[in-house]
Amino acid sequence: MTTWLNAPFRMQFRVIDGLTVRFAQSDSRGQECALLLSPWLESLLAFEPVWSPLAEHAHLVAVDLPGFGRSQHCDALMSPQAMSEFVIAAADAFELEHPHLVAPGTGTPAALFAAARHPGRLRSLVVGSGAAAVPLLSGSLRDWIEAPDLEAFRADPRQLVTSALASMKRSVTPEAVLEDYLASYHGSRFAESVRYVRSYPADLPVLARLLPQIRTPVRIIAGSYDTTVPLANAEFMAERLPHSRLDVLGAGHFTWEDAADDYAALVASWWSGTTGPSADTAGHTAPDKRSRTT
Repeated sequence: MTTWLNAPFRMQFRVIDGLTVRFAQSDSRGQECALLLSPWLESLLAFEPVWSPLAEHAHLVAVDLPGFGRSQHCDALMSPQAMSEFVIAAADAFELEHPHLVAPGTGTPAALFAAARHPGRLRSLVVGSGAAAVPLLSGSLRDWIEAPDLEAFRADPRQLVTSALASMKRSVTPEAVLEDYLASYHGSRFAESVRYVRSYPADLPVLARLLPQIRTPVRIIAGSYDTTVPLANAEFMAERLPHSRLDVLGAGHFTWEDAADDYAALVASWWSGTTGPSADTAGHTAPDKRSRTT
């Protein structure tokens, strides 16, 4: 068990489906619960800025997915389709009966696959800053997908991680948290994690066909200054998901850190509108499905 400086949670490890997984959970216990999937090039410490306000609304469990953060790697799970089944296994392991799912970045396609393949299992989704279609990607992410092999990625990740975080417009990652990110992808860890995004050309076209079938309410939160995963990906999802809303924040790729207060407020309001058996999911398909916050 590790208490990380001033983080409002303790990080622990447990075995899920034979894999050692790092997690944190809030002390709050109530009817509502939420599973948070840490985004790539970061770890579950990425949720530190939004943890306390979200813990006021639900019992939180955050996990480093296998191969990411400090969780054990598994080649068989290095694709969104495969990882979606682990997401459900994690919800089962923590006895989260009908959880909200917060899955920014690389968690986005896995969360959407999980919702499509397990109808009714998840109460709602919050996604964004995640790939929706390979033609809509650009920059380093496309380079990683198209690289001929993984050898170029077997190096110190410091430059890659710090360069990615430099896209934030409104905040700076604390040094101690940055060190956890760097340790999470040290040595061969980054190269191994790249396998996940290299599966996108095979998985994302499958996901695109499934999006119109997803009945789970989905809130998409994107950054207007995101150069890693362009805004077009969020718009692609919003156009195809029948019960969705797109919110665009004046932030870079890491909206949950870069615009933490706005992000937490959007998530909390989404949860309040999708709570209980009488929640009107159709209410999230109003003509104006998009808002912008600067």
